[in-house]
Amino acid sequence: MMERELPVITIEGTDFIVDVNKLELIEKANHKNVIPFEDMRDVGDGYTFEYNLKNKNLPGMFHNESTMVRIPEFIILDPIGMANKYNYPVNEIMDKSDFGLMVDQQAFDLRVNKGMLPTVDIAGHTFYVDIRMDKLRPKDDFLSNGIVFSDIETYYDLEKRTYTIPYNPKTHEFQEPDYLNIKELPKDLIAVRFPSERLLDRIGWNRKYGFEIRHGLVRHGLKLQFAAKNIPWKNTFLVDLIKSNLKAEKKQEKATEKKTSNPAKTNKGRRI
Repeated sequence: MMERELPVITIEGTDFIVDVNKLELIEKANHKNVIPFEDMRDVGDGYTFEYNLKNKNLPGMFHNESTMVRIPEFIILDPIGMANKYNYPVNEIMDKSDFGLMVDQQAFDLRVNKGMLPTVDIAGHTFYVDIRMDKLRPKDDFLSNGIVFSDIETYYDLEKRTYTIPYNPKTHEFQEPDYLNIKELPKDLIAVRFPSERLLDRIGWNRKYGFEIRHGLVRHGLKLQFAAKNIPWKNTFLVDLIKSNLKAEKKQEKATEKKTSNPAKTNKGRRI
């Protein structure tokens, strides 16, 4: 089967190949020059971005001159590619938008019109992603405080956009071990990892922070069910912390032993 020739869009006199699988524009004459979808702003019926004529991409630090470029939706730029990517016959997508094709419409309806909250399975227990209450709220456990996002800020990995936290599966709560005195891996706690609240409930996030309700959905998609990952303690910072605590304890013990075996001589009076 012959490889299909990808469509081309001309931006300010330069031809760019439209790659809907990677969602990016690639300069035809220089494949290293790429404009990714992440750098474009969704305006409903297309995308806009700042474009610098000199470097044929977004303006860099030293390129102040730029022009605002607007391109059509990917479904218009490459209907065949989008139909192949999302397993639809071409004739069935012609009246759709990128949003209609790329975002799960059933999930969108359940979240927006039916008010269904996304859920996260953590070690076999279901939690509701409740951004309004700033927490992951455990299902059918009203005594538990759940996992409050503002309590776990220091456990957030900005690069991975995930939280990795110590968790008590009995109380269904975030619980820190005694970091100052811990000497062995906790037996009653486990480490779990899950995405940021923004990724868990983009619609709830958009509502809370005043964004348009569909903001970011085309780029990131929409899911209503997630599962946290169990992380072995040996893969966390706890191993080094325990080593450090044991080392400090040993040092303290040695210092105590030295003190005991070499008691300070008491002065029994003035020598003649």
